[in-house]
Amino acid sequence: MTSTVYFGSPRQAHLKAEETLPAKLDLIIEKLQLRERVKDELVAIKLHVGNNIGYSVIHPVFVRKIVQAVKDGGGKPFVCDVEWDTASAAERGYTPEVLGCPVFPVGGLTGKYYYAHERTFKNIREWKVAGMIQDATFMVNFAHAKGHPSCAYGGAFKNIALGCVVGPTRSAMHDSCHFDPYWFRDKTNHADDFKKILAACPHGAISEDKESPGDLHLHIEPCNQCGRCLEVAPPESWKIDPVNFHAFQEACANSVDMSLSTFEPGKHTHLVLATQMTPVCDCFGFTSMPILPDAGIFGSDDIVALDQAVLDKMAESRLIEENVPTSMEIHTREGHPLQWLHGPYKDPYKVVEYGAALGLGNRSYELVDVYPVEEKTFGSMGYIPAE
Repeated sequence: MTSTVYFGSPRQAHLKAEETLPAKLDLIIEKLQLRERVKDELVAIKLHVGNNIGYSVIHPVFVRKIVQAVKDGGGKPFVCDVEWDTASAAERGYTPEVLGCPVFPVGGLTGKYYYAHERTFKNIREWKVAGMIQDATFMVNFAHAKGHPSCAYGGAFKNIALGCVVGPTRSAMHDSCHFDPYWFRDKTNHADDFKKILAACPHGAISEDKESPGDLHLHIEPCNQCGRCLEVAPPESWKIDPVNFHAFQEACANSVDMSLSTFEPGKHTHLVLATQMTPVCDCFGFTSMPILPDAGIFGSDDIVALDQAVLDKMAESRLIEENVPTSMEIHTREGHPLQWLHGPYKDPYKVVEYGAALGLGNRSYELVDVYPVEEKTFGSMGYIPAE
């Protein structure tokens, strides 16, 4: 089965408003028939509103278009995200006056409003879906595409996976990377081995385990799998294994499955804005230089096909290496451009692979351009009237 993904290119043929990305979002909204689907629905518009001085989050101009479409269709919209980000959302332009609807924390003011769902995955037994998500009857998942240190890519899956559950579940999802052992103290000969492994990492990805002194802890986020630590570790004492890096992505797929299961079939749709794509998540609270060219805006009812299409479009471009922070290292030029930056075991396609296996959608898609760019022709620029 093939799913449809609607696409608006960042390119323009003419200097006209109708060829810009917000206007193309209007066309995608029409294709998704959003207005026709939300009558009398309580609609959660799930964003990542960022924090601190980050400005690469989705501009309110785009969000207001979603809000207005929901109101046009007779739905009751609200924007939502985790409580510590919504607390300062106004600093980045996310206010009821600007957006046209309220902004709520998904798990209430303290982050403790949730519904528990049981499913065993590695260290996780209970998934706490945020109350404002489960109380909603329709969801518009609107994500900003960017790099991510845990899994290389943050898009539609990531926006729901961590943004629609409360703190203990988010923490447990990150801890899933440590469920499969990678340090085997009995395979070492003396304390010098411990010190050599610690000292081998130039990125600070290895530390002594706080809960178990004398054991090593691998911080997945800064690790780019360069292998320097393996060169000094005694055989079989230390592993840099794909299973530890893939666990987080499988946890994300399970979390999305849990949150989407609280909606009736057809009661959710998904959008990704792939512009100003920075090396790490917007939750870092700042915006660095983009490391990939703008790829456009995408929309689909199929979250798997959507993230697959965004990743494929991103893969058509080169990594902008001159914009990569000098503290980061590119030691491989194989695979997806985001793997160049975050390492080969952080395969950004794993989350869609796991999502498809859970029945959340199809990796096969048809990309429909809602406003194809014309062949190159010269024309007049036009002017803004003086009065």
